[in-house]
Amino acid sequence: MTKTYIISEIGINHNGDVDLAKELIKNSFEAGADAVKFQKRTIDLVYTEGELDKYRESPWGTTNRQQKEGLEFSMEEYKDLQKYTESLGLDFIVSCWDLNSIKEVEEHLEVKYHKVASALTTDRKFLEALNETGRPVILSTGMCTEEQIEAAVGILDNLSYILACTSTYPTTPRELNLRHICTLKEKYPNTKIGFSNHYNGHDACVGATALGAECIEFHVTKDRTMYGSDQAASIERPAPLIDAIRVMEVMLGDGVKQVFESEVPVMNKLRKVNDVTG
Repeated sequence: MTKTYIISEIGINHNGDVDLAKELIKNSFEAGADAVKFQKRTIDLVYTEGELDKYRESPWGTTNRQQKEGLEFSMEEYKDLQKYTESLGLDFIVSCWDLNSIKEVEEHLEVKYHKVASALTTDRKFLEALNETGRPVILSTGMCTEEQIEAAVGILDNLSYILACTSTYPTTPRELNLRHICTLKEKYPNTKIGFSNHYNGHDACVGATALGAECIEFHVTKDRTMYGSDQAASIERPAPLIDAIRVMEVMLGDGVKQVFESEVPVMNKLRKVNDVTG
C-alpha cells in the first residue's frame, strides 16, 4: 500500500500569531499529517512601493504594507516554529516567494522541501536559485499551461513532486480537473504526482487519492471566518479528511484479484456450478 504524503498548509492563516501557528501545527500532528508548510516573503521585493502604499483595512492598520508585514514572522519565530514542528515528528516545509527569502531560509532553517508556489512556477531565476540549494522541491502547477509545466520541470534538478492545482480560492468542482493528475502521471512517470487542494470539503482530496496522487496538500485554519485571503478555502478539522484519505489508500488495494477468505463461506453457499476454471 502506497502511503500518501500529506502536507497541512498553514501558510499565512496564522495571522502573524506564533501561538496560533503552534496550535495549527499541533492540530495537524494530531490529525495525522506528515508535514506542515508556511510561506515566507520579503515584502519590499515581492510587492512594489505603489502596491504597498494602497489603502487596505486589516487588523494591523490601513495600508497594504501593514497587512503584509503583519502576516510575516521573523527568522527567530520561524526557528521556534521549526523546532516545535520537528519535536512532534513532522516535516517543516516553506514556500519562499522571492530570492532573498530562499537565502534567509537556507541560512537559518532546515526545511525538508522547498515548495514552488504556482505564482512562481514561471520564474526561471527563482527555480534556478532553488537548484543551488540542493534541496528537494515540490512544484505546484496552478495558473500554468502544459508547456509552462514542462519548462519548469526541465529547469528543476531535484524535483520530488509535481502537484496538480487550480489557483482559485475556493475552487469550484468544475475547476478542479482531477484527471490532470492522470495526465501528469503519464507525462512524468519518474516523478511523484500529487494534488494541491483549494476546494471546500473532503471530496477532492479523497478523489485525488483514488486517482493515484502520492502527495496531498490542503490549507488548514482554526476558523474559516477569520481574517485572511486563504481562510475560506481551508479545512477547520483536518482529522476526518486525513482519515478518509487513509481509508481510500486501503480501499485501493494492490490491483491483484484474489478470493478473500471472507468470500469463501458465501461462495460455498451461493455457487452451485464451478466448471469454468482458469
